Amino acid sequence: MGYFILVIAQTVVLPIISATIELLVVGGDPVLALGKWWVFWGVGTRLFVAGIVQVSGNGPTAAILGAPTPSVQEKQLARELGTANIGMGAAGLLALVPGWSLPAGAAGGIFLLIAGAMHVAKKNKGAQENLATWTDLLVGAVIILFGAYILVRAVAG
Repeated sequence: MGYFILVIAQTVVLPIISATIELLVVGGDPVLALGKWWVFWGVGTRLFVAGIVQVSGNGPTAAILGAPTPSVQEKQLARELGTANIGMGAAGLLALVPGWSLPAGAAGGIFLLIAGAMHVAKKNKGAQENLATWTDLLVGAVIILFGAYILVRAVAG
C-alpha cells in the first residue's frame, strides 16, 4: 500500500499541490509552475527513490525481469538501472534552480515515457507494475508537453 501512496503522491498529488501553492504565493505562468514541480516530484524524487531501492536490491525490478528468483545477472542489471535512476533523479531535483527545470527533467521524462510505452503491451502485470506503467506515461507526457511549451515560447519570442 505504501508504494501506491508514494507513487500517486509523487506523480499527481504533490506536483499539483506544489504548483498551486507557488501560483497562489508568487504567481506566474501555470504551465511553467506545473512543469517545474512535475520535474521535481515526478522525475526527481520518483527516480531518485526508485534508484536507491534498486541499488539496495530490495525492490521488485529484478523480479519483473521474469525469474521467480532473480539471477545474479538480473540483480546486477537492476542495480545498474538503479544507478541511472539515481543520476536522472538527482538531475530532476535541480528543477527548483531557476531555468533548469526542462534540462533537468528532459532525460528522465523521455526515459519514463519510453519505459511506460514498452510496458503497456506486457501481459500479466501485477498491480505495482501497472501503476508504474501508467504513471511513467503520465509523467513522461507531461514533461514532453512542458518542453514543447517552453520551445514554442522561445521561438515565438
